[in-house]
Amino acid sequence: MRNNTELNEFILLGIPQTEGLETVLLVIFTFIYPLTLLGNLLILLAIVSSSTLHTPMYFFLGLLSILDMLFPSVTCPKMLFYLSGQSRAISYKGCAVQLFFYHFLGSTEGCLYSVMAYDRFVAICHPLRYMLIMRPGVCVDLVLAAWLLSYLHATVLIAFVFQLPYCGPNRVGHFFCDIPAILPLACADSSLAQRVSSTNVGFLVLMFWLCVCVSYTRIGIAILRIRSAEGRQKAFSTCSAHLTAILCAFGPVIIVYLQPTPNPLLGATVQILNNTVSPMLNSLIYSLRNKEVKRSLKMVFYNVVFTALK
Repeated sequence: MRNNTELNEFILLGIPQTEGLETVLLVIFTFIYPLTLLGNLLILLAIVSSSTLHTPMYFFLGLLSILDMLFPSVTCPKMLFYLSGQSRAISYKGCAVQLFFYHFLGSTEGCLYSVMAYDRFVAICHPLRYMLIMRPGVCVDLVLAAWLLSYLHATVLIAFVFQLPYCGPNRVGHFFCDIPAILPLACADSSLAQRVSSTNVGFLVLMFWLCVCVSYTRIGIAILRIRSAEGRQKAFSTCSAHLTAILCAFGPVIIVYLQPTPNPLLGATVQILNNTVSPMLNSLIYSLRNKEVKRSLKMVFYNVVFTALK
């Protein structure tokens, strides 16, 4: 991966057009990042500690909470480090690792959203066969397939981006190492790597979005066929949180990677929403809109307080 390159490190310039706002940004992200970790950790604890939540739906939600802790951890710690006045340098290998895990975890989360949409489709359209179709072995196979697809996706991107020589400027005009910010620094023609990355990301987003649209179209038709208003409300409430989370996750990806002319400030803004704000919102969405999770969270808090007072 280091063939034909002389650079040992890159310099992260941070969020475009925010010079002089480092202290403000440090305060904001110092609040958001720990809150994201705490919120998703509580959801994970609620799912693990409650036997009533040991179902396929909450198995996938627990995995989503893990991803929502890992995904912002790829970029936030380094960003907080240099916002506090420390070095903005990141090693060549560190940059490659950051880019790999950003796309690996991001595409895994996209796969998981598609799997969760299919899970809701089975639960609403085939309720009597739900536990047969979504049996534990099938759930594990779906998750393993998501990890494998994401690993291949991230590996292909890394191979094309870091086979290029980097021997000149090393100032990355972004707050982390991502393809649109790294490729302009290459000392050779990067058009092939750009086409491959755009095609790869675009194909995955289109595939995920198609799976979600097909599942929710079938779900919508099934809900409209329910005669009672109470039944329709109950079916809709089980899907609304997931659908909201999908829109928060896929929207920024579409804007960043499929825009014809990259806009650094727009790209940074939507990626911050995708990297840090969306994982935080997921924990709020699923905890506030799900009665079972809220009930389990209350039990977790009760047990913690009771243990502390003993």
